[in-house]
Parts: sequence; structure tokens; C-alpha cells
Amino acid sequence: MASILLLGTATLDLVFGLSHHPHADEEMRAESLRTVRGGNAANSAVVLSQLGHQAEFLGTLADAPESSVITQDFERYGVGYAHCPRLPGKPPTSSIYLAGDTRSIVHYRDLPELSATAIEAVDLYGCDWVHFEGRNIPETQTMMQYVRMHRPDLPISLELEKPRDGIAVLFGLADLLICSSGFAQHDGNSEPHDFLRWMQQRAPQAKIVLASGQQGAYGLDAQGAIYHAAAVSPASMVDTLGAGDTFNAAIIHAAFAQSGVQAMLDQACSLAGAKCGVPGFALGDLL
Repeated sequence: MASILLLGTATLDLVFGLSHHPHADEEMRAESLRTVRGGNAANSAVVLSQLGHQAEFLGTLADAPESSVITQDFERYGVGYAHCPRLPGKPPTSSIYLAGDTRSIVHYRDLPELSATAIEAVDLYGCDWVHFEGRNIPETQTMMQYVRMHRPDLPISLELEKPRDGIAVLFGLADLLICSSGFAQHDGNSEPHDFLRWMQQRAPQAKIVLASGQQGAYGLDAQGAIYHAAAVSPASMVDTLGAGDTFNAAIIHAAFAQSGVQAMLDQACSLAGAKCGVPGFALGDLL
């Protein structure tokens, strides 16, 4: 399989299970609490490792006892993290409130983002694929350009989850763009086909994938053909956290295998839906 480097965030997630979302000034007791590792690239790395790849995560880790939740989970799933800078501070933390099939998330971060120089410690000739979160734009642009300069043959995928100032400078540096519905709708592109055509004008070199929740997923290949796959629901909805990151990992897995866009979408929707039927990221029985 592949040696895949994923650059982005790893977080400490406090996941509260609630009977309902609290009203203003309401005091309530949570039904459950889990303290787990989170973060988009970190989640995708764990899924890719279970899909048989050699996954390495690169992002800043806090030099604090709380980071053991993150590193122990990486070790459990065989995800490398040896090149991660350790910085003073606390891990980025997300408080996640789940009530039925709805959720609210409060993020807190005071740890610096990954510096562009961190990628220089990685042997790119030992990599088969590099994946970036679309965040921390100036540093990410520098790192993507570094990969293009030193390994122009190395496939690059880019997650576009949230609209961020200046993020368009990254579009032309990736071979595969994985977009969220929230990212698409920010610029008024409520119709998937319109969004894919809009993105094609800005990144003609890339395959483009759009995750659209209950509408499933859409994709556009390098020739401009558009494909669609229906969403897949588990028998029982258990845990939707990380379903999008599971989808991203499945897209990368299929793209590395040189599957067509339709097959990529089908596999990603299937695995993301199945993940919603199990708690956390122990996906062994699903693969």
C-alpha cells in the first residue's frame, strides 16, 4: 500500500452526550462524556492506517500531559508522529455536544499552527502521497510549494472544509481537492454541479470531490465529467463524529489505487456511512 503523509491538526475532544441541547441559562447534566483524539488530518490518518497504509501525521503537538490521549491513540492505530514539533501550551481542545443526530462544537486553540519548516524534516522520497488540511494558508502554501519543488511527481490532496481568507492560492497546487458542502455554499454555490464547474475553472489540473451530506457526494474528473454517489446510512446511527474525515481517507485510498471517480465516491460514501454505525474509529470489522 502507500506511505501517506497527512499535515494538519490533532485535537483533544471532549464529547458530551446530551438528552437535548441546553437552552439559555439552563443547567443540565450530560448523559455521557468521552475524552478522545480528534482533528481532521489526524482522524483521516487513523482511518488510512486501518485501510492498510503507512500513515504519518505531521502537526504541532503540545508538550503537555494531555497530549498523551492523542499520541497513545496514534500508537494504537500505528500512525507515525515522530516529526511533530512539541511546543509549550495546551492541546487544541474541542467541546462537542451531541443530542440525537445534532451537534454543537466549541473550539479552543492557543497552540501555534504548524510552521512551514517542519516539512523539511520529512523524507519526501519515502512518501507516496501527501495530504493537507486547507488551513494556516501562508504556511500551507509554502509547504505545498516545497513538495512541488522537491517531489513534483508526488500526488497532493487538499481538504477544503471551511472558507478562509486567501485559500484560493492553494487550489492550483493540488491534484485532488476534497470539498465540504459548507465550503461550496459559502460562495453561493448551492447546486453541486455549479460548484464543481466553478472549481474546475480555478483548478483545471485537479480532480474535485464534493461531500454533500444526505445528498451523497459528487465528483468531477480531469476531463470535466461529473459523477454522483448516494449517501449510505447504517442500520443504526451511533456516532457521526469523524464521518467526513473517514470519507476523505476513503477518497485518498481509492485515488491512490487509481480508481475512477465513480468508484472513489461509491467507496467513500459506503465507508463514511458505515463509520456512523460504530463508536469512534475502530473500523476493523467494516473493512
